[in-house]
Amino acid sequence: MENKNEAMEKITSLAKRRGFIFPGSEIYGGLAGTYDYGPLGVRLKENIERLWLTMFRDDRSDMYGVDATILMNSKLWEASGHVSGFSDPLVECQKCHHRFRADQLEDEKKCPDCGGGFGEVKQFNMMFKTHAGSVEDDSSAVYLRPETAGGIFSNFKNVMDSMHPKIPFGIAQIGKAFRNEIAPRDFIFRLREFSQMEVEYFVKPSEWESAFEEWRLLMHRFAERIGISKNSLHELEVADSDRAHYSNRTIDFEFDYPSGRGELWGLAYRGDFDLSAHQEASGTTLTYLDEETKEKFIPHVIEPSLGVDRTLLAVLLSAYREDSLGDGRVYLAFPPSIAPIKAVVSPLLKNKPELVAKAREVFQALKTVVPQIAWDDNGNIGKRYRRQDEVGTPWCITIDFDTLGETKELLDTVTLRSRDSGEQERLSISDAIQKVYTSINHGA
Repeated sequence: MENKNEAMEKITSLAKRRGFIFPGSEIYGGLAGTYDYGPLGVRLKENIERLWLTMFRDDRSDMYGVDATILMNSKLWEASGHVSGFSDPLVECQKCHHRFRADQLEDEKKCPDCGGGFGEVKQFNMMFKTHAGSVEDDSSAVYLRPETAGGIFSNFKNVMDSMHPKIPFGIAQIGKAFRNEIAPRDFIFRLREFSQMEVEYFVKPSEWESAFEEWRLLMHRFAERIGISKNSLHELEVADSDRAHYSNRTIDFEFDYPSGRGELWGLAYRGDFDLSAHQEASGTTLTYLDEETKEKFIPHVIEPSLGVDRTLLAVLLSAYREDSLGDGRVYLAFPPSIAPIKAVVSPLLKNKPELVAKAREVFQALKTVVPQIAWDDNGNIGKRYRRQDEVGTPWCITIDFDTLGETKELLDTVTLRSRDSGEQERLSISDAIQKVYTSINHGA
């Protein structure tokens, strides 16, 4: 894509036009830092999340799932340090009164909107605060969770007592988190409401390095499976001076977004900080008993943390293509396994009942093995191809008169068109269905 601003404009325009992502509460003028997922965005998001659950939880024998509440006892966030320290530096322009994150200003002396000067830097807590019940005082204060990890740590003992896991083991969760960002920006890159895919993996202190490397490699495999460009993905080894005081090692996975290189995922070795803090604050014992050595200890934690929305944006940017096929086209080269529509079935002409009936027959046969498919009989076949290219549909199956036997030797054959190459081939109905199925389930 030509330049940074144009690249993001193309993605945001396509995302809205084709039903991936809409501005939140748009008919009322929207709300900064909020976006809604449309029909195809929901599919894409769910497919990414489903693959993450498969790779990070279900394919392993040492992983468990939880789905913790968004509202939790505020003591949890006091223990984790969020109430006192979850803040960003805030500055306000003394002329136009716009507010900015001080650490994100290229020129910290002048307002980028009006050129005015700034007041002093203040710390702004990013947690959304509300109250539980009818009385609004400090005793009823609760917060919208700023991350999903808290619900995992607070359920550590419950998982231990109910599942009796042997260390090492982990707990995975996908869920919403909320941060009152000073300056939400760059489409779905920085949001006030977002989704996280997180694992807290509990290990013996002496085994953290091998576990850390195992999760690092898995994160790279996940990036490859969802089609994130290798050339745009980078590892940043966070320096000692920039790491949290309890962390011995942190890697930021960064992606080349149109606005510049930005954090996509994080992988952190958190030591025993979290469980120790919650054990002290709650008075609940959060140690692990090694049955072989009879040793009791607080497990150390490896945390692979992935933001769903930033991941989806990176997938869209990596998939975006323009080429000169025909009169020129735009297409999204999603891996078939995560494409929101795996294949579309079309009758060549929608006003020919015999073609429509046969196409419906093919549609039903395909849907039994490939659930996420679509029917398209709107416009001529060329326009349908362009429309499906633009939403990333890997395969288009067309039923024409040869399917009905106009050419005897082509009876019960269809045209199968590839999104990426634009090439078409004639296959039997069963072979076409098998090819679509194989591409989705085996990555062909």
